[in-house]
Order: sequence, then C-alpha cells, then structure tokens
Amino acid sequence: MTDSSPAPAPRRVRVRAPELIGKGGWLNTGGHQYTLADLRGRIVVLDFWTFCCVNCLHVLDELRELEEKHRDTVVVVGVHSPKFVHEAEHQAVVDAVERYGVEHPVLDDPELATWKQYAVRAWPTLVVIDPEGYVVAQHAGEGHVHAIERLVAELEAEHAAKGTLRRGDGPYVAPEPEPTALRFPGKALVLPGGNILVSDTTRHQLVELAEDGETVVRRIGSGVRGFADGGAQTAAFNEPQGLALLDDSAVVVADTVNHALRRLDLGSGAVTTLAGTGRQWWQGSPTSGPAREVDLSSPWDVALFGGRVWIAMAGVHQLWAYDPADGTVGVVAGTTNEGLVDGPGAEAWFAQPSGLAAAPDGERLWLADSETSALRWVDRAGVVHTAVGTGLFDFGHRDGAAGQALLQHPLGVTVLPDGSVAVSDTYNHALRRYDPATGEVSTLATDLREPSDAVLVGEDIVVVESARHRLTRLRLPEEAVTVDAVAHRTRRAATEVAPGALRLDVIFQAPAGQKLDTRYGPSTRLLVSATPPELLLKGEGAGTDLTRALELDPAVPEGVLHVSAMAASCDDGPANEYPACHVHQQDWGVPVRLTEGAADRLALVLAGLDPQA
Repeated sequence: MTDSSPAPAPRRVRVRAPELIGKGGWLNTGGHQYTLADLRGRIVVLDFWTFCCVNCLHVLDELRELEEKHRDTVVVVGVHSPKFVHEAEHQAVVDAVERYGVEHPVLDDPELATWKQYAVRAWPTLVVIDPEGYVVAQHAGEGHVHAIERLVAELEAEHAAKGTLRRGDGPYVAPEPEPTALRFPGKALVLPGGNILVSDTTRHQLVELAEDGETVVRRIGSGVRGFADGGAQTAAFNEPQGLALLDDSAVVVADTVNHALRRLDLGSGAVTTLAGTGRQWWQGSPTSGPAREVDLSSPWDVALFGGRVWIAMAGVHQLWAYDPADGTVGVVAGTTNEGLVDGPGAEAWFAQPSGLAAAPDGERLWLADSETSALRWVDRAGVVHTAVGTGLFDFGHRDGAAGQALLQHPLGVTVLPDGSVAVSDTYNHALRRYDPATGEVSTLATDLREPSDAVLVGEDIVVVESARHRLTRLRLPEEAVTVDAVAHRTRRAATEVAPGALRLDVIFQAPAGQKLDTRYGPSTRLLVSATPPELLLKGEGAGTDLTRALELDPAVPEGVLHVSAMAASCDDGPANEYPACHVHQQDWGVPVRLTEGAADRLALVLAGLDPQA
C-alpha cells in the first residue's frame, strides 16, 4: 500500500511578525492603508531600503523576477527607512518610488519605527513572513533572492496543503504617469554643436535638447527598460546616468542598471556596447580584462582622464577605467570596502562614487563620493585625496573652511573656469563651490530640487534638477549665497554594548538545498574595523571565521563598528555536477554606546534567524 499523504512540512523557527508602522503612510496602494492582518494568507517579503543606497537599488532589481513569477502568492512591501535627513521627507520618498520603478506597496517609515520593531541593522535587509504572520527568514545585503525563491516555493506548498495560502491580485496600484519632457534626468553633457544631451533616467532614454535646454531635438532609446544595441529607436537602456565625450562623434554612456558602458554615435544615433556583460560584478569576479567580458556594477558616471574613460563604479565603491585604445577595463582605485580612506588607489576606500569631472589641465579627477557626503580627487599618480567630508555618518549644509564644511549626498561635480569646483549637493537641494586655492566652501544657489549634475554653457551653469524634471540655467554668481549652517549625523539609535569583551556573531545559515562552498578554501570572510580606531583594542582586521572576539576600550564611550561579511554557498547534491553557487555579502556600520551591564554579544544576521534572539 502506498502512502499518498503529503510530506510533513519542514520545521523552521517562526517568530510573530510585528505590525507595520510608518508615519508617512503607504504608497502605491491607491490610498489604502494596510496592516499585516490585511495581508494574511500571502507570503510577505519586507524590503527595508533607503533610496540613497545603491545596494538597495540592486535588491529592487533582484526582486522584479520574484514578484512577476509569484505575483498571486507573494506581496513585496518596501519599508523605506531613511539614512539622510532628506530621505525622511515624504515627497522625496514619493519621487524615489517613481524614479526607480518600484512596482509594489511602500511603507514610508521616516522615524524608523518598523526598522526598530524588526531589529534591522543594515540597508538593505529582507524579511520573509509566512501566510500565518510569522517571520521565517531574514537576509541582509544583496544576492539572497535565489534563497528566498526556494523558501517561497516551500511556503506555497506547505500552506496550500494547510489551507492557509490565499491566492489573488496583490495590493499594488500604479500611480498616474506625469506628462513631462524629462522624468528624473540624471546627467548632462554639452555636445560639440552646442546642444545638450541628457540621460532621461526613469524613461530609459537619452534626450538631446537644443541650446535652450528645453526644446527636444531627438530621443535615443526605445523608452522600455532593456539591454539591446541598435538604432536610435530600437536600442534599449536601463536607467542610464553618466555621459562623456569619447571624441567629437561619439559619447560613452554609463548604463547603470545594465552594468555596462554604451557608445552613442552622434551622427546616426546608433548604440553599441563598449564594456560589461549585463551581469552585476560579484566578489571573486575578474577585475580586469577584455571590456566586453568583464562584469561591472552600477556605473554611475564617466569622465575622460589621462587618455582613459574613468568610471564611478558606485555598486562596488571603486573607480574603474576603460581604455578605448585596447578595449580593456579594470579597477584603478578602491578595495570594495565602503568608507573614506585616502592614499594610493589600491588602498583607498570610497562610498558610492557618483560624479566625475576632470580638470582641464589634466592634473586632477574630481569626484562626488555620495555616501560619505564628500568631495574627493585623484591625482595623476593615482593617489586619492579628500577636499570636503569626514565619513559615512556626518553630513549637513555648512560653509567655510573645507575641514569643517558639510555636504549631504552629492551626486555631481563640475569644474568651473577659475579652477574651482561646483558640487551638485543633491540632498541639500543646493549648488556648492569648493575653491582649492583658499580651501573654502561656499553656496552658489539653493532651492534646486535634487540637483544631480551641472554643465557650463557660456557664462551660465545649467543644473540638472532631477526631482523637478528639468534643466535650470543660472548665471554664475560673483558672491556666495548665505545659508544657515546645519549639521547632522545618521539617524540610527546606538546599540548599547558592554565595555571590554564583546562577542561578534555574524549569523549565516545556508539556504535549503545548499551548503558552504569549501572547494577552494574557506567560504566565509569577516573584516572588522572601528571609528574611531581607538574603540577597538582587539579584534580588528580580516579573517575567515564569522565569529570574532572583540575588546572595546572602556575609555571610548561611543563609536561605530564597521563589519563586512561574505559567505559563498552552492547547490548541494551528488547528482549535480555543476552546482550553481551564490555569494552573500553585507557591510554594516553599527553605532555602539558602551554601557556597563549591557549585552556582551552583538549578532548581525547575514542570512537566517539568530537562534539566541
């Protein structure tokens, strides 16, 4: 006799999911305000994100296929949890949801209420809630959607058998499109004939405007998200950003979400691919080689410097370069660690470099390092310097001496005729100026809605007002604008930990059907440092164990622990000759406050659930 009863459901840790609370309310729901009870019977994936975070944008792209494949059982809910002050503005969240093509409900949580309820510590974090309202998995960082896909399949089978799965249309309601000529433009470039080329990012096109910056001359690209070479009407881009002249007849385009560099022939409008495979670069991938064979990661801007096209590789916190002479691409600065460290290119740290501009004399490449709210530059020898900015956690709007001046998530830089630098200070809605001769920072203009780039046109500067969907022409002022100084720090409550010995546990549980990949040695990596460095008496540096004994100096009352973890897992099973392998990685910046009697263990979840929680 054959037993035809279904296999018993897998036993997994379940924790009752806290309610979803956000003072900003719900977006993409047609005005409906949801609770978890309204979503009961569906598999809910919470995506804790903030729109400044390039890793969060990567996860948005990873989730698209999951949402499409399981649209009748899975509801993805974006929980917007701001890092910068600007990101707590409701209209800024509304803009970001449209800008990045978010096609699921979003809860605007400006006070981090739901973030705290779920004990989230990093952007991005994904939390899976089963149809009965229990948390069954948590993942920090990128590269986890394959594991969530497997878990979703298990939950569908398990809850269909129990009668607790509810299929049907989800709560997403698309907003009405706005009829503007540009939609969240990113970067601009003055063409040899005087027209202005603009990356119309949200519409996946390039738009050539007349010299007035308003009249549309032509559009390049189909306007549909995709990756295809071809003529002006058939080529496809995916959220293009940076633009630079290769020569008088061609432009190189940073095709950001396609992880590629494209070439636009200005005469014919034809688009071809110069570099990238369309796949995102991951740890362990080649870092140099034939340009069409090397993966890139969210190239955000490009500039010609020293005969090569330098690339602000925002997705991996590096600078790369494409050599048009031999068709190769490779890393020129940055370690992939996120932060602000100057020095030789191979040792420097960046945080989402997003804007580039070469000085006309060829001596400096200026860059906007957005997540450190910094203006930095590279000299001809490849050494990295910082002009303005102190690190990942301090930002604001303060003029004066560069050593104490503050920016807020700048995205663009423009070299001015006198050798000074205009900074598109995006989240301050301002155009700032840094003068290398005096070391002073001033404000040129305010009330610019999320400026992301600027170009010189005669005696004027034309600013890309991304969130006003237009170019704005300004006469360069002779005097700076006076503004009230304001300073901020990242809005996250410090975690209280005991001074002295602290056990750091990075939780990683290989997804079902997978095991750690140990074919070529240890499959995990852990890097720990601190700000200020004096906070850590013991435990700093790199290693392969995901558990680390730290010692914190009782004389340093508070600081930030920087933790970077990576784990590689592969499909398990002797019948699988060529198992698929996956890299899971995340960087945490954890503010800590040393408190007598507080916890002597700090757990950070990379994948799974903390068994001691």
